[in-house]
Amino acid sequence: MAANSNDFSVPTVQLLAPDGTFAPNEAAEEFVPYFERLTDADHERFYREMVVIRRFDREAANLQRQGQLALWVPSHGQEAAQVGSAFATRPQDHIFPSYREHVVGKMRGLDVVDVLRMLKGLTLGGWVPEENGNFHLYTLVLASQTLHATGYAMGMQFDGATATGDPERDEAVIVYFGDGASSQGDASEALVFAASYQTPQVFFLQNNGWAISVPASRQSRTPFALRGHGFGMRSNRIDGNDVFASYAVTAKHLDDARAGRGPALIEAMTYRVGAHTTADDPTKYRLDADLADWVAKDPIVRLKAYLENRGVAQSFLDDVEQEAADFASDARKRALEVVAPDQDVIFDNVYAEANATLVEERAWFEAYEASFEEAQS
Repeated sequence: MAANSNDFSVPTVQLLAPDGTFAPNEAAEEFVPYFERLTDADHERFYREMVVIRRFDREAANLQRQGQLALWVPSHGQEAAQVGSAFATRPQDHIFPSYREHVVGKMRGLDVVDVLRMLKGLTLGGWVPEENGNFHLYTLVLASQTLHATGYAMGMQFDGATATGDPERDEAVIVYFGDGASSQGDASEALVFAASYQTPQVFFLQNNGWAISVPASRQSRTPFALRGHGFGMRSNRIDGNDVFASYAVTAKHLDDARAGRGPALIEAMTYRVGAHTTADDPTKYRLDADLADWVAKDPIVRLKAYLENRGVAQSFLDDVEQEAADFASDARKRALEVVAPDQDVIFDNVYAEANATLVEERAWFEAYEASFEEAQS
């Protein structure tokens, strides 16, 4: 028997069909009660968050093309996976992102201009997690955030911050990573420790089809969702363009994690409609037909159809479009006003207290900078 001839099929949880009808499939049955927690206002917020962040995403890409950012990492197409899962978190939870979870940060209270400031190369990290809804720093070193998240979740256990029975106190961790990052050793090590210590944690793997130019089919011969089972944890594959599935499955697993029932892995099947980053040209390795097929499954169009089927007012849709335009315009204006910090910040944030080597390096740097002024005088 050939090595890849086994049946590795995995059911995909879907509540919202591509045409916008609410039609939970068999795999979604256990998660429907979580969907039923949502109100009409929640549905509308999902739509608002997705539309606003996509407009911002487009504006940020324009800023990079105009020389205002060193790099931009688009999130176009992945809005449902991110918005639904972020809404499932509680204020006390900790979120460890990769580098394109812009809307997750926004929903946790992060000023998106901090993301622009970081990608302009003007900060040493970007923001303080404790001041931004426990939304931790972006990680450009693939998969290292999975270890950070697992270590943090282990610390929660040691501190007695989970499985207390108090829903206002119990904490959990969610970590975002991609299909490409899953090939890194760090991801496997994180899964090992999470399973061994039964951490209060959800691994949220966004399978957007490509690790830059390497297709997911080449990265893994089996569905990524099965990796969770291989490490002894509960796993689900979801339709990542279905915001309701993203919310319901994540909410269930986060509830279980807080209650002490261990970690889980979610594989969200979505698609990176744009480039990996603005340094990438996806036309070199992707087929137009595949792109068109996924564009037809657009998560925003899907949710809009659902809302329209339920009689949402046109005024609401118009207001959201205006809010998105205003939000993007404001972010652009403030990004252009960002100035570089004083050069002392390079030295001020290396150690908690200065040491002889640092003092010597600062003095050398100041003398070096002063030499240019002397040469011009």
